[in-house]
Amino acid sequence: MADTLSTQIVTLTEAAQAMAKRFLAQEDDPQGKVLRVRVESGGCFGFQYAVELDAKTDDDLVQAYDGFEVVVDPVSREFLEGATLDYVDTIGHAGFKFDNPKATGSCGCGTSFDVE
Repeated sequence: MADTLSTQIVTLTEAAQAMAKRFLAQEDDPQGKVLRVRVESGGCFGFQYAVELDAKTDDDLVQAYDGFEVVVDPVSREFLEGATLDYVDTIGHAGFKFDNPKATGSCGCGTSFDVE
């Protein structure tokens, strides 16, 4: 069974929360959908972030926000604890952006990172 957390692994800014709600509202069948935040192998620096709409799994760690939930798998938790997720919309770039204190380096576009 998924574990609802009393503390946040990833903090979502107001802009990120608003965009998550908008994405969920645009889903044909939003029932049971959550915002999944994870880390996967790849990118220029070895790891990259992923943000997607998905369904909960039994081993997910759940963060409750007003109107939606964010889930993080146990492996990604090690990389994401203390990170902030924002949504930016500037000329040339619109999307989720991470500020991760555990990242020791990142690529120019900010989607790939390294940890020591």
